[in-house]
Amino acid sequence: MRLLVTGGAGYVGSHIVWALSDRGDEVVVYDNLRQGHREALPPTVRLVEAELADEAALDAVLGDGHWDGVLHFAALSLVGESMQRPFHYMTENAGLGIRLIDACVRHGVGRFILSSTAALFGNPETMPITETTRIDPGSPYGESKLMIERALYWADRIHGLRYACLRYFNAAGADPAGRSGEDHRPETHLIPLIIEAALGLRPEILVFGDDYPTPDGTCVRDYVHVSDLAQAHLAALARIETGSATYNLGSGTGHSVLDVIRSVERVSGRPVPFRMMPRRPGDPAVLVAGSDLIRSETGWTPQYTVLDDIVATALAWRQAHPNGYGNAA
Repeated sequence: MRLLVTGGAGYVGSHIVWALSDRGDEVVVYDNLRQGHREALPPTVRLVEAELADEAALDAVLGDGHWDGVLHFAALSLVGESMQRPFHYMTENAGLGIRLIDACVRHGVGRFILSSTAALFGNPETMPITETTRIDPGSPYGESKLMIERALYWADRIHGLRYACLRYFNAAGADPAGRSGEDHRPETHLIPLIIEAALGLRPEILVFGDDYPTPDGTCVRDYVHVSDLAQAHLAALARIETGSATYNLGSGTGHSVLDVIRSVERVSGRPVPFRMMPRRPGDPAVLVAGSDLIRSETGWTPQYTVLDDIVATALAWRQAHPNGYGNAA
């Protein structure tokens, strides 16, 4: 297949690009490199460095021959920041995402995969969270992704653009072969932050809340390995040959903040200094995915089902890249 991947130089996007390249697809990455890294990509993949808002650049790429599909990862993704800059998130995520869908329709692209989010569900009343759980975004970030999902619904209904909305829970880990990993600046994800504390790259970890109704009082989240997410995208590309679909993607198992700290300590053999802090507003106690639908419809099954195994891949990548991309040890 010939595929365009927006935001393909980012954390999740780059792992999907490697998976597509590994199976022989022709992949072009469209990325402004504000969050992504050229070093995260296979050397044979063409990179178009441009803004999604640059309509001329986007039209030039989409007009360059036939495309079998577009995979869309380019987005702002910080929930807290979206609460401070709601209209910026609506414009950047929803506005540009909808313009991308429109461009795909104009250029005859037949398939579209959206990197969506579990933030659509806010504070759900029951677990696990399935595709039938009531949608109630708890942030402008979640709302912006919902707006793109709705635009895709109408693009299919009116123009026949087949799509898959893949609602991730907590992407984690790194490519087992060490080709791509997690390098956000600043880093915001829990596992790499805890690894940094274990390696002495930050003084401590702040744990927000120890009085939640969970076994140890700290928040529980569903961590799904990024390579498993990549395989889900391949499965979704095949699935939408017969019609559009929406799936929740997670491991189906919850781990608390303290569970993750202990896992990093086990895998690294080093203590993790941490300090308890008051709860942060808006943090749900538990978020765990129910991924039965994608399993039954595509046969997708996560290969990384043990938290220590997920952590081990993240730790190995960080030890090989103590300063991130371009700074290998």
